[in-house]
Amino acid sequence: MDLVTEDNITELAVDRWATAHDSRTAELLSALVRHLHDFAREVRLTEAEWMAAMRWLTRTGQISDDRREEFILASDVLGLSMLVVQMNNRLDPAATPATVLGPFHIDGSPERGYGDDMSDGLHGTPLYVHGTVRDLDGKPVADAVLDVWQADTDGRYESQVVTDEARLRAKYTSRADGEYCLRTVAPLGYAIPMDGPVGELVARTDISHFRPAHMHFLIAVEGYEPLITHLFREGAQYLDSDVVFGTKQELVVPFVEHEPGPAPGGGHCDVPFLVAEYDFVLQPTAR
Repeated sequence: MDLVTEDNITELAVDRWATAHDSRTAELLSALVRHLHDFAREVRLTEAEWMAAMRWLTRTGQISDDRREEFILASDVLGLSMLVVQMNNRLDPAATPATVLGPFHIDGSPERGYGDDMSDGLHGTPLYVHGTVRDLDGKPVADAVLDVWQADTDGRYESQVVTDEARLRAKYTSRADGEYCLRTVAPLGYAIPMDGPVGELVARTDISHFRPAHMHFLIAVEGYEPLITHLFREGAQYLDSDVVFGTKQELVVPFVEHEPGPAPGGGHCDVPFLVAEYDFVLQPTAR
């Protein structure tokens, strides 16, 4: 019988978790135990600090639901989300780079037609986003589904607003020539939710709690790797201090000002509007 000591507790715990029936689970949990114990030793974790951490995790779980993902937000601000994205999306340099999903994606967005307005009359400067979905060789990709979502001009996503309607989110499909077009309102930079456990931690640092103006895209089509990415507005505040580390230069796009008149997608806009043009480049699925 091995009596537990400060010197052998780590190996005893690793050995126990190495009995997991699935080999990958055994690998993950054994490594997690080692790193947690190493962390505790490195910082000489006190019992009071350990209890504070347990209470923080408890409150993070309690505030989370199907509309608010506080644990994802925690992962985002710690840089873990972006690290996992980059390790798992080592794409061809010519492909559109991936970035974080974020905590505000909602499944089941309504389908919209080419050039349709997903803002449904919400206040803001009209913004048209258009371009082509293509492959690494420049060939157009038809029938790609672009799942799009964004915050409103007050920095709020649908999950942060009391509503029964889809709000600033929709699905568009690329045409036979790979072209897509959507209308919305120009997004603004915004603060991450600061009223929960994550915000409490950020508020104790000099970390900026803002994200630059952006739109989210999740693009899926058979034969190609799914792509989760953003488009950021060129010149926006916080591009170099994005609280979730999501900004990439390749995803920064000019929002060009236009006077009232003809608009992308064959439409017409009666007020000044903005246009962002971007070609998404997809990587074929590995075989």
